[in-house]
Order: sequence, then C-alpha cells, then structure tokens
Amino acid sequence: MSELVPGGNRPLPDGVLTIGVPGPFDLSVLITDDTGKVGGDADFVFYNQPSAPGTRLDDDVITVDPSRLRAGASRLTVVVSPAEPGVPLGRLPVPSLRLSGPGGEVLARFTPPKPERETVLLLAEIYRRGTGWKVRALGQGYADGLAGVARDFGVDVADEDPPPHAPTVQVPTASIPVPAARRPDSQQDDGFGGLVNAERVRAGAPPVTIDGRLTSAAESHAATMAAQGRLSVESPDGVSVFQRVTTRGYAYLGIAEHLVSGPRTPAEFLAYCLEDAHTRRPLRDAAFTEAGIGRATDDRTGEVYWTALWARPFSGDGLHRTVSEVVALTNGRRTSAGLRPLADDTRLASAAQAYSTDMAARGFYSHTSPEGLEPWDRARAAGAAHRGIGENIACGQRTAAEVVEGWMNSPGHRANILKPDFTHIGVGFAGGGRAGTYWTQLFGLA
Repeated sequence: MSELVPGGNRPLPDGVLTIGVPGPFDLSVLITDDTGKVGGDADFVFYNQPSAPGTRLDDDVITVDPSRLRAGASRLTVVVSPAEPGVPLGRLPVPSLRLSGPGGEVLARFTPPKPERETVLLLAEIYRRGTGWKVRALGQGYADGLAGVARDFGVDVADEDPPPHAPTVQVPTASIPVPAARRPDSQQDDGFGGLVNAERVRAGAPPVTIDGRLTSAAESHAATMAAQGRLSVESPDGVSVFQRVTTRGYAYLGIAEHLVSGPRTPAEFLAYCLEDAHTRRPLRDAAFTEAGIGRATDDRTGEVYWTALWARPFSGDGLHRTVSEVVALTNGRRTSAGLRPLADDTRLASAAQAYSTDMAARGFYSHTSPEGLEPWDRARAAGAAHRGIGENIACGQRTAAEVVEGWMNSPGHRANILKPDFTHIGVGFAGGGRAGTYWTQLFGLA
C-alpha cells in the first residue's frame, strides 16, 4: 500500500477499482479526455446521476472499471464535498481517500492537508498513462462549491431564480468518431431464454418472456459496441441503448442492462452474470418479466460483445403505482421531519408526467425546456393556480426508493421535499432517452 502526498502517484493493476471516503461527505466523479473537459452529460457521476459506462456511485462508494469507460475517456477526477450544505470542510474531519484493487487489497491512501474555507476538494485523479492506468493525489480546494469545479471541467451550471426549485447541471454533448465495422450475430435467443428461466426458477423468480423488440434493440446495441471495440451505453452518434428500446415501440416502467465482452456462448454469458451480487440482481429480479439478448463479434479482434436487456413493461396501473410510491416515500420523509404530508394534485401530476415524457423523448435534462419554459410555466399551462411552484428532477434512477433517496441526499432537492410551505405534489415518470429513466416532482403552495 502507498500513502500518497499531494502530487504523488502510483501505477494501478488491471481490473475493477473501488474508492471510498468515510465520513460526512458526498462523492462525485468527473470523466474527461486529455483536454480535461467533460464530453457529455453522462460524464458527471453524482448522487442524482449515479452511473456512467465503467463508473458507478453506490452507497458512497465509487466503483471504476477503466476498461469499460466511454470512448476517449482518459481521466477520472474524484471530488468530495460536505454532505450538509454550506458547511466548510474545515469544520469536518479531514477527508481520507482509500483506493482498493480487484481483490479488495488497499492500493493507496491519501489524506490531504486540512482544508479551511474550502467547500469542495479534488482528492485524486485516475488517469491513463500509455497502456496502463495510474492514480495521482491532488488535494486542490474550491471555496465556491461544485459550481467552481463544474466550470473548470466544462460543465454549464444553470443558476435559477425564484420560485424556489432545485438546481440543475447541464453538460454539452460531444460527438465520438465512428470506428471500424463489425459483424452482428443475430441469434434470436440461441437458448438464452431457457438458461435464464432455469436460473430464475432456482432463485424463486417467475420466468421471463423473450420479447422481439428488446432482442432487436439488444442486437443493434451489441453490434454498435463491436464496431467501437469497447463497451458503452451509447453509440458514437449519442444514441443510448434505452433509446434503441423505445424507438422499437417498447415502453417500460423498469429496465436493467448487461453490457459484457468476452463470453463465447449464452452459457458462458450467464455464468458471468452469476459471478457477483451486482450482476446477478437483474437476472433474478422478479419485477422484470421480459428480456432480450443480442451479441456481435468484432472482426478485427474476434472479441464477442453482448447486450442483455431486462424490463418491466409499461402499464397504466403500473405507472400509477410507481408515482404513488414516490409520493408516499416523499410524504414519509416529511412526516419524519414533523411536517404535514402533501396532497396529490392532478394538475401538477399532469404537468410533471408531461415533462418527464418530454425529457425522455427529446433527450434533454434541465428545469428549463428547449423552448425556455420554466416549472411554473408548465404548472400554469396545466391549470395549476398555486401561489408558488418548486420542481425536482432526476434521471437514471431505476426505482422510486432510489430516486427519493437521491433527492434527499441532495441539499437543493431535499429543501423542496421538506419545505414547510408546500401543500401539494404531482409526480411524473418516463422511460427512454439517454439516461434510461426521467423523474419529475412538482410542488405547489396553495
């Protein structure tokens, strides 16, 4: 193990890395190329967007697989900020980073000099050097919070004025060059369904149905990954695997994906999925009732690329249960804080649902629509006549519990949920777009 000093570095082994910073802190990651600038909205991993290709934030732990980063990514910067808003880092214990390797061995630790007025620290960066990867200790502080960090990395932070609602981060999308051709391997199941359902029966889950639309989307995405020669949620033209699903006419309330390279047969692919708890979860999840599988071979290397999709299909009743769960969880947080619960408002719900659907359909993520409309504009258009309006949005979370937890871990979103003056709520959800899921809460003040 290496104890790093600011500027110190050490090489890293191949495989999955784990980063943790214990204490009252929030972690985030910025993914950049050699220019040091983000290339798209998936390059900012934080509590409200917890995953990107090769990177995931889960229970305050960052998992990184450098081999699965998006095309062109060569650096990940680990950022730490106080969990409580407005608290200088100088009032908290000094954040100490621990980086572990594939087998759990601690590879490096870094404890920066004690900050004073800073509210954000760049703790470390994982960067490509030649054909390998290294970690470098940083310890650079910012006194103006994540906004200052975001600007330095090319993120456009939109500051919003009253009525009060949570902040949003908008990131420009960069294009990625289209790589060489590949050979798709259309197999339309190839025994996959039987293998999967046998495993689900052993795990006590109902069988899944192999859906042709999901299979078509999976085959197309696998072919795109083979063309790039790497795993990625998006193709070079910015089309996500989730957009491939919805453009084939498949609407969903829940979705999960396996993007894998290496296995040669469906049996080998299934064995990979069973290796750990994270990859087993979609395979055994009783909520998923339909699935699709696709694979393609890169003619240049012979590497086989797989896409498996697991879905809970859309229904009106299912949507009602999903948004009702968000309302119930939100009101549970308010009740725990001694606040009165919010009443359902059909007009706010209509506006929230329309906005989630719009973000998914047009692939944007912002409190301001492409036409320049704000939350209160949308509420007014839906007939809501509240004196004040607030809005929370989120993308990428797969369940109602996950999205409410994410909002509660974000100071601006939590402030909306726990605002004593709000009296009504409407919730919307839509699947699709670049992030896979889009959530909206609209709050009203009677």
